[in-house]
Amino acid sequence: MGGRVIVIVGAVLLLAPLGCGGDDGGAGRDDASAPEQQVFDLADAARQAGCELEDTPSRGEADRLHTEAPGVKVEHRGNPPTLGRHWPPGYQAEDGFYEEAPADEALVHTMEHGRVIVWVKPTLSAEGQESVRAMFDEDSYQLVVTPRVAMPYAVAATAWNRDPEPGGTGRTLGCPRWDDGVTDALRTFRDEHRGNGPEPIP
Repeated sequence: MGGRVIVIVGAVLLLAPLGCGGDDGGAGRDDASAPEQQVFDLADAARQAGCELEDTPSRGEADRLHTEAPGVKVEHRGNPPTLGRHWPPGYQAEDGFYEEAPADEALVHTMEHGRVIVWVKPTLSAEGQESVRAMFDEDSYQLVVTPRVAMPYAVAATAWNRDPEPGGTGRTLGCPRWDDGVTDALRTFRDEHRGNGPEPIP
C-alpha cells in the first residue's frame, strides 16, 4: 500500500514511510538483488555510470533557517533540492523507502540531519527500480528513497554536507539514464556523504 502516514509522538510530527524493507509491495522484490559492487571511488563510479556530480554552495545561515510552521512552501535551489530553509524541528522525513514523496521541506530537513536521499523518477526502468530497492535493503542506514516526477534525471542522490560552516554545501549525483554502474555510483555517494550534515543526528 503506497503513501505515507503521519505519526504523532508527543508534540512531534514525524513523516513515516510505508513499504519499508521486506514488504511485499512490488513484484520480485524478495528475490531482487543489486549487482556486486565493483567501484568504490565516487568520482570514478559517477564517470563510469555517466552521472554528474554537482555542488550547491550555501548562502550561509539563511539556508539553516526554519519556516515559521510546517506546511510552508519554500522555493529551493536545485532539482532535486539539497539545502535551504525547511520545516521546524520535529517535522522531517524519517529514514525509509517511500512510495509517495514527502514534502521537499521535510526532506531538506532530514538532509540537514545527515541523511542521503535517493530520488527515483517513476518512469525509471523496472530493472533500475528493483536495483534501487535492493540497494536500500542491503544498507538503509540514514537513507531515504523517494519518487520525484519532475526532475532532469532518471535517478539522483543528494546530501547536505556541513563544510564549510555555517551553511555547508549541497551535493548532487544526477544520472540521466540507468545502467548497472548507477548502483555503484549511488552506493559510493551514500557512503561518502551520509552522517555529514550540519546537524548530524543518529
